Amino acid sequence: MNSKEFLSKQEQKNADSKILLHACCAICSSYPVSFLKDAGYEVVVYFYNPNIHPAEEYQKRLDAQRTLCKHFGVELIEEKYEPEEFFEYVKGFENEPEKGLRCDKCFSLRLEKTAQKAKDLGIKNFTTSIVISPHKNFQKLSDIGTKIASQYDLNFEAIDFKKKDGFLKTNKIANSLGLYRQNYCGCKFSKRVKSEK
Repeated sequence: MNSKEFLSKQEQKNADSKILLHACCAICSSYPVSFLKDAGYEVVVYFYNPNIHPAEEYQKRLDAQRTLCKHFGVELIEEKYEPEEFFEYVKGFENEPEKGLRCDKCFSLRLEKTAQKAKDLGIKNFTTSIVISPHKNFQKLSDIGTKIASQYDLNFEAIDFKKKDGFLKTNKIANSLGLYRQNYCGCKFSKRVKSEK
């Protein structure tokens, strides 16, 4: 094996050991980061959430994510905050109920952007912390992630982080770090629904 072949194999090995974790918030991503590190992955966290509204709320969640990533010693990639991208993407679906088609489009937007980022970085694996929420449908998110992964020749790790008390564990980590805890999903439509209850 010549040096070029060796380096190519090393690059392949490094790509296989990395995973890009889309983080919806620090609370939800606390246990997934810990879980993936324990599983032997080199975790790179990707914070892309144009759905979060308003900007002040976005900043609080981003600050909490920074604290979490610093605690675990993992890289954090902060995508530019462009809420107009979200509003344009869900146009016509504003009045959909929670867990409806607007949410599906929101998941697709964020997971596709994650796949694009993984491809750009040469990372073969990606997943999302969204699935840890008891309010989110694991199978639906897995189907969306797997479909997008196939389009980019990547691997979507469909890990149900809720299993084995994952939601309890993520809250325990978040509480120990004093992370900011939001009280609505993120977008102004979910906030509106919450205020109407």
